[in-house]
Amino acid sequence: MSSIKIDWSKVENPELVFQRFPSRRSVVYGTKGIVSSSQPLATEAGLEILRKGGNAADAAVATSAALNVTEPSCCGIGGDAFCLFYDAKTKSVRALNGSGRAPKRLDIDYLNSRGVYNRIPLTDLNSVTVPGAAAAWVDTIENFGSGAVSRADIFAPAIRLAEEGVPVSEIHGWAWQKSEDLIKNASPNGDEMLLNGKAPLPGQVIQLPNLAKTFREVVEKGKDGFYRGRIAEAIVEVIKSQGGLMELDDLAEHTTSLVEPIKYTYAGEVTLYECPPNGQGLTALLALGILENIQQQGLSRPLLEMEHNSPEYLHTLIEALRLAFADSQYYVTDPDVEHIPLKELLSKEYLASRARLFSSKGTNPRVVHGNPTNSSDTVYFSVTDQWGNACSYIQSNYAGFGTGAIPKGCGFTLQNRGSGFVLDKNHPNALKGGKRPYHTIIPALATRGDELFLSYGVMGGFMQPQGHVQVLLNILRGFSPQAALDAPRFCISAGTPDAESKSGGAAGDVNSEVYFEEGISAEIVKRLRDMGHDARQVGGFERGLMGRGQVIQKLQDPSGKLVWAAGSDLRADGHAAAQI
Repeated sequence: MSSIKIDWSKVENPELVFQRFPSRRSVVYGTKGIVSSSQPLATEAGLEILRKGGNAADAAVATSAALNVTEPSCCGIGGDAFCLFYDAKTKSVRALNGSGRAPKRLDIDYLNSRGVYNRIPLTDLNSVTVPGAAAAWVDTIENFGSGAVSRADIFAPAIRLAEEGVPVSEIHGWAWQKSEDLIKNASPNGDEMLLNGKAPLPGQVIQLPNLAKTFREVVEKGKDGFYRGRIAEAIVEVIKSQGGLMELDDLAEHTTSLVEPIKYTYAGEVTLYECPPNGQGLTALLALGILENIQQQGLSRPLLEMEHNSPEYLHTLIEALRLAFADSQYYVTDPDVEHIPLKELLSKEYLASRARLFSSKGTNPRVVHGNPTNSSDTVYFSVTDQWGNACSYIQSNYAGFGTGAIPKGCGFTLQNRGSGFVLDKNHPNALKGGKRPYHTIIPALATRGDELFLSYGVMGGFMQPQGHVQVLLNILRGFSPQAALDAPRFCISAGTPDAESKSGGAAGDVNSEVYFEEGISAEIVKRLRDMGHDARQVGGFERGLMGRGQVIQKLQDPSGKLVWAAGSDLRADGHAAAQI
C-alpha cells in the first residue's frame, strides 16, 4: 500500500489496516553474521560493520545508533542501554549496565514540595536520569569490540542516515503521530524532531542533522563529547528551565557498569542469562524457577506436555509470573545503594516455597512479595558474527519519546526513566540522589552448557520478562525462532504490582488484568476468567502491548559448520538479515 498517504490519526479503525496476524515469515539462516532488529535500515547498518570485519559488539553499536535515527519513538542517545555479550573464545557471558542515575540533588522531599507523590510524572523533567546510552555505546566497543573497526566506522551508517534522511516506517510512524503534541509542548526545540512542524507520516523522509552532529561529537571525543561540553550544557539547560535539578557534574561523573550476569538453569538443560538489578531480568529467572518447582512438586503436569496456549498452560505461566513480579518489583533497585538478596531469591528453597502458593484450580487472590532472607517502549535487537560471538542489546527512552524534551541543537529526546522510582522512603526502590531506578529493559542470552543456544529478547516495558519466558518455552517446545515469535502471547498488565494495589490491599499485591492476543480464542479467555483471571483480549495496534522480539539461535550443521537461524517479530517494522 502507499504508506505516504496514511495519516493514522485520521484512520477511524487503524486495526483494520494493521492486519498482519497470522503472517508467514520464514526463518533467516546464515553461516556468517546475522542482525535481527525492528528496522530494516538499522539491520543493514549492523551488516555493514560485519562486512568490514567488525564483530557482533561493533555491529550492535552501529545498529543501536541507526535505530536512534530510524525509530526514535522508542530509543536514542537520550536514553539508556543494556547488553549481554557471549564471547565464543572464552565461552563466557558478560554484562553491561548502561543506565543512568538520578541527579544528586534530587530527593523525595523536593518532589513532595512540588506536589509530586507516589511516582514522578512521565512529562516532569525531574524524571530524567542521566542518559546512559552514549557511554554504553563507547564502552561496548572498548570492552567487547574486535578492534578491527574504528568508532568512526561504527557510527558512519547512523550519521549518513541522519544527514541524508530516512523514510519513516509504518508502525513507527503511527507512534510518532501519537506523540506529536508531546514533542511540540515538552520544550521549545520540538521542530528538531518534526517535519514542517508535524510528525512525519509513513513513507515521508525525515532528516535529523542535529542528531548527526551529536553522533559526530561522540566519534571525535568519546564519552566526553556527550557528558561534557555543548551537549551536556544543552541537557542541563532544558531540564533546569522546567524546575529540574540536573547539574553538569551529574553528567560528567556518569559511568557504565560492567557486571556479572545473573542466571538460572531450567530443567538441567538451558541456562538463561539476564543482566542483574537494577534491571528486571530477575523476574524471568524467578518465573522459570517457580515453574520448575511447580512441576517438581507435582502441582501441575510438565509444561511441555500441556497443549500450547491452553487454559492449563497459560494459567500456570501467568501465576508463576505474578509471583515473580511480586518479588522483583519490590526488591529490584540499585544494588550500589541497597542490598538485594539475589542468592536467596534464586535459591532452591525459596523458589520451592513460592511454588507452593500455586493452585492449578484458580488464581491466588493475594500475591505479595516474599521474604527470602527468612525462609515487573523500547528497542531490542540481536547480532551474531562469523566467529560465534553474540551481542544481545536493548535500549530505551522508557515511555515512547520519553519526556519529549529536546536539548537545543542536539536532535534527540530525553528519557523519563526516573518515573521508575517509588516516592516512598521505606521502599527499596525509593528515589535518592545518585541512585539508579528500577529498569524495565532487559536483553537475554541462553546457553546449553557453555555453548551459545539463543541470543534473544522481547522489548516492551513489563512485557519483557514475560516475553523472555514465553519465547524460551516456545523454543524448548520445538518452535523455530520465527514461530516462537509469531505465536500469540499474553501480557500481565504494567500495573503489576504497585506500592498500593488497585483493590486497596497491602503493598505488593498483584491483582492486575491479563491481556491476550487475538489468536488465543475467546473460549480460552473465558475459561481463564472462570479461574479468577481478569482476562481481556487485544487486537490491532493494541498488540504492541505484547512487545516486539528478535531471536537468533545457534545451530550446528552435520558437517560441523556454524549456522545461525533468526526470527524477527511481525509486530514490528523490521527483519532479520544475514551477512554474505
